[in-house]
Amino acid sequence: MSQAKELIQQTLSAGLLTLGDLNLSETQIAQMIEVPKDSKMGDFAFPTFQLAKQLHQAPVQIAQNLVKQLDTSAFAQVQAQGPYVNFFLQRNSIAKTTITQVIEQGSDFGNHTIGQQANVVIDMSSPNIAKPMSMGHLRSTVIGNSIALILNKLGYQPVKINHLGDWGTQFGKLMVAYKKWGSEEEVKQDPITNLQKYYVKFHQLDKEHPELDDEAREWFKKLENGDEEATYLWKWFRSESLKAFMKVYDELGISFDSYNGEAFYNDKMDEVVDLLAQKGLLQESQGAEIVDLGPDLPPALIKKSDGATLYITRDLAAALYRQRTYHFKKALYVVGSEQSVHFEQLKAVLAKMGYDWAQDIEHIKFGLITSEGKKLSTRAGRVILLENVLHGSVKLARNQIDEKNPTLANKEEVAHEVGVGAVIFHDLKNNRTDNFDFNLDEVVRFEGETGPYVQYTHARAMSILRKADYQETKTDITPDQIDDQTWEILKFLANFPNIIQQAALQREPSVIAKYALRLAKAFNHYYAHTKVLVADEQLSTRLALVKAVTIVLKESLRLLGVQAPDEM
Repeated sequence: MSQAKELIQQTLSAGLLTLGDLNLSETQIAQMIEVPKDSKMGDFAFPTFQLAKQLHQAPVQIAQNLVKQLDTSAFAQVQAQGPYVNFFLQRNSIAKTTITQVIEQGSDFGNHTIGQQANVVIDMSSPNIAKPMSMGHLRSTVIGNSIALILNKLGYQPVKINHLGDWGTQFGKLMVAYKKWGSEEEVKQDPITNLQKYYVKFHQLDKEHPELDDEAREWFKKLENGDEEATYLWKWFRSESLKAFMKVYDELGISFDSYNGEAFYNDKMDEVVDLLAQKGLLQESQGAEIVDLGPDLPPALIKKSDGATLYITRDLAAALYRQRTYHFKKALYVVGSEQSVHFEQLKAVLAKMGYDWAQDIEHIKFGLITSEGKKLSTRAGRVILLENVLHGSVKLARNQIDEKNPTLANKEEVAHEVGVGAVIFHDLKNNRTDNFDFNLDEVVRFEGETGPYVQYTHARAMSILRKADYQETKTDITPDQIDDQTWEILKFLANFPNIIQQAALQREPSVIAKYALRLAKAFNHYYAHTKVLVADEQLSTRLALVKAVTIVLKESLRLLGVQAPDEM
């Protein structure tokens, strides 16, 4: 539908010139064009409220005058209704073009070369070693993965980086906790659960026993200095944690191009400090070294008074390494909203260092997942394990399949696709900057605004095609075949390429998730009012429409990282 919108914008631009001296650019005109909620009001509408002040006329009068000046030959109808100019498209032309394109291009429908194979590095997921992956890690993981899939469809080369939290003072705390309360046997039996138990116990006791923090700092210093025992423990904790993480990533169907974590940059931070010194950017403040970022941002703390480096020092080293390695067009950091100031500082320091690519860094912020309104916290021991959620979701999906379709051949596989897909979809249907409360029972429903609802709609459409023994043929469409329900679906299908580009521009997977829900709802409405499998002269057209819906629903789900089973 982007072509139709462009045609309307061009038609309006020519017509508006005749009304008087209006200060409106083509972009502004395009942004004013709306899609009416009721298709009886047209396929697109142009409101005239904004023109009233410049033209000194009532919006209703402007709409009537404007219609008289427009070239309407390319449209089925153009009418003034109140303060709106409503555009009705030529249905048969768009229907034939859209269905032909979708079926011929298949999953490639909506592909674009706008990215020109440029690299986009995406810093995502990044769990901390020796801590379990919780629901708090889900957002960064699935948002980052979906953005990568969307950008890839537009011709970019995403590079997914799992910047593991495998360094820092928390390892000193963990080593103290393990030495005091842990055992090798316990850790070997269930590494993540027991390491987390030790970590939580440390934080329960360190308020009353501050000497624990001193011991933790000492152990981390040993690690930094290459102490044999500290290094052994660190490698052991890291190795066991990665095994546990990989199980979760395999469940989600997500992989990475790099697992270079914080430790990878240990030997790369001295260069950063030297560069900052050479450029005269380092200042001393109470024994520490900082970069002053002016009145709008707090200073960036590069080195503590004891010589220890900080997150920003490491992130500066990582940014330099990634630019040199990948020559990225964009560098996206899919990290929670609470880190906004950190990424503003990162960009500001890089800009002060003279790197013009600092402007290509974007913080893709997101809101929190809560449980019963409370923030999840590993330190406080209030954590919902992601692996448990996925297993629980799959179990709920299997129960529903047993109830609705007990003879389904590959029940276990479908239950996994539906259960895991439900969790991913539930996250991604929310605007990424919003907080939301997680309730598993609401997530795995086959009705409502859920992933299983979209998956079930796809499976239903596939079932129709199997019953009809659908064979792809050339489709001739006449205007009398396009009723209002059919037209609503066609408009959704035609708009899919535009939806993908909108999602990419906004770094917002929810644009696609919400689109998939609307398309599924439109198809189910169509199916409820149309006898698809009637053997008449319009059968091939109806089946072609169903086929096109299956293609676009499946591709929409794929861009979210969700599977689309053919049967459910």
